[in-house]
Amino acid sequence: MSQPGHGLALLALVVLGLGCATGPVRGVPRLGAMAAPAAALSPREDVRRDEVRADPGWPDLSADAEALLAPFLACASPADYVALQRRVDMPRVVEALDDWSAVRLGALGPMRADAAAILQRKRAAFLVTTTERYGVPHAEVFALFVLHTAHDDEVDAVLRLLARDKRLGQTLALMPTVLAQLEARGLPLSAYPERGEQASDVPRGLGRAVRDLVRTSPLSDGGRYAELSARWALLPAPYQHAASEVERALARRHFAPGSIATGGFDAMTFGVPLGFYYLVASTGHGVSALARGQYERATQELAPAALMVGLYASGRGMRAPRLEALQELGRQWEARWGVEGMRELFGNIRARREAGFFVAEGGMDAALALHETRGDVARAQAWMTQGKSPRAGPSSVKSGRAALVDEGAGLTREVVEARLALVEREATGPRLPRDVSLLERQQSALKAPPPEAQGNPRWIEYVAYREQRLGDLRRGTAAEGPLLWDAYEAMRGGFARGLAFERHMVEQLRADAALPRASRRFLENFERPRVERFVGVWKPGSGLRFVDVLVIEEHPGAGSPPRVETFSFKSRDLSDLKYEALQSQFTADAREALRKYGETLDIRRESIQSLLHHEREVPVIRIRLIYEGGRLMPDRLDPVRAALRDAEREVKGVEVSVQ
Repeated sequence: MSQPGHGLALLALVVLGLGCATGPVRGVPRLGAMAAPAAALSPREDVRRDEVRADPGWPDLSADAEALLAPFLACASPADYVALQRRVDMPRVVEALDDWSAVRLGALGPMRADAAAILQRKRAAFLVTTTERYGVPHAEVFALFVLHTAHDDEVDAVLRLLARDKRLGQTLALMPTVLAQLEARGLPLSAYPERGEQASDVPRGLGRAVRDLVRTSPLSDGGRYAELSARWALLPAPYQHAASEVERALARRHFAPGSIATGGFDAMTFGVPLGFYYLVASTGHGVSALARGQYERATQELAPAALMVGLYASGRGMRAPRLEALQELGRQWEARWGVEGMRELFGNIRARREAGFFVAEGGMDAALALHETRGDVARAQAWMTQGKSPRAGPSSVKSGRAALVDEGAGLTREVVEARLALVEREATGPRLPRDVSLLERQQSALKAPPPEAQGNPRWIEYVAYREQRLGDLRRGTAAEGPLLWDAYEAMRGGFARGLAFERHMVEQLRADAALPRASRRFLENFERPRVERFVGVWKPGSGLRFVDVLVIEEHPGAGSPPRVETFSFKSRDLSDLKYEALQSQFTADAREALRKYGETLDIRRESIQSLLHHEREVPVIRIRLIYEGGRLMPDRLDPVRAALRDAEREVKGVEVSVQ
């Protein structure tokens, strides 16, 4: 085990990376007592809307904040919290919350991608209003709470928002402890220059000057002090303690800016262990000691790695992980990677909200993959899909597919399985015959891989695939025999590569949607675009299909249908093709995109029905077919450009491009 000082720093790092809780709500049923979470973007929802049932009356967006937060606060683990987000329209939920309630929600763990920008906006607004309303000394405690419960990329977004609105100098720049911790996380305030002066800053500054006269003494305003006290009560114990120290110093009038908050957090350089709220119920005296503030003792009893395992690798519905098991896992991890290896892993998770989602869904295998790929989530997913999990065996097959799951991006387990089945069905590689007796005789030969598959960790997954296809053939539910090994290996590699490219493009589209309209590259024709992934759409002739991305206008004009555009992404190795073959492939794919995702669509997703004015069919304004470029395209660009132009000329209404 590491020394207590090292362990505390690591403990804080893992909590920052893995998400936090603001405490359970008494009287609220835990998630296990609720209906099982349903994947909001699953094929099931888009095929049969009536099969998806939310708890009666929740979420009621007109209800008070506590009612909206209650089921989230009752989650038993970060994985439960991530899963619960998929049941609801998270952008609307976060938008419906006041800024303080949104801050509390964001403290529970990684936020879904489509709601993350709204959360950062509300975090920034909360920091501004809190500083003005309560004064810098009290606001610094709340600012530390925001800082400690956000991933680095989220903190970066908040800082950019404050700088853009010329608010940094009035808020965080006045808080020495916050400044020191931002520096320690590689986010110095000097990297966020504020915009220049504007005419609107004058009345804003005058109003703030008036508020400054009273902001250093909440006691002078009974209403503000009551509100401040109520918010203190919702903070975890270490923050309550720091707030009390600030209050006592103010009462003695011996407050020097930054000194009290610094003293309250001097032993918690990178944050406090809020993640233990998920474990407090029944883990044992190590957590109890931590809850009482006995940090050194608790650190000795619970290794930081064990916290990681207990919170994330145990998955959904975790209730009572055994303390002894957590300690043993912690010792194993630290013996394997050492203190610096552990620090690097937790730092990688802390750096990105996306990494928190990945680990919450994939558990221990995802954490190991993230460590192996030095924090690159896309590579970690591909690494797992290739069967390189350190835990060899049949479980590696399941965890490999689980690594492709990304709840925040809409890739639920059902979606991944459905898409993989579709790709397998459409694969053109050689197959074995549908002869059940022949396949049964070959079963024993699968125990040892052939020479071309030796050392390939995906062989285990292939054996499981063969067994499943044999069962389907026995039941009469399969139309074709299994792919041969080489064909299966090529299919799975292409599937993982295609998902990685699609994931990259979705990130590009979401980032584009967050820009001012005039600065956008893809979505310049939308006022407020909403990016939805893998949406079920129906057309006569093609039936139910799932479009890679559907973009819809959030605020269509009254009486007019919302603007809808669809995107189809292709990751094909076309590097050896000449112009004629390229043009033929582009044209065929464009016709397919138009047939499946163009013209008029019946959109089957329940969560966006309100944007459609409850119309079943809507016109698609534009279809975009985007190919992955780089090594997948020929070196000479002129034939590629010509083939793209000719494909667009052949298939009107489809824009074809290479990214």
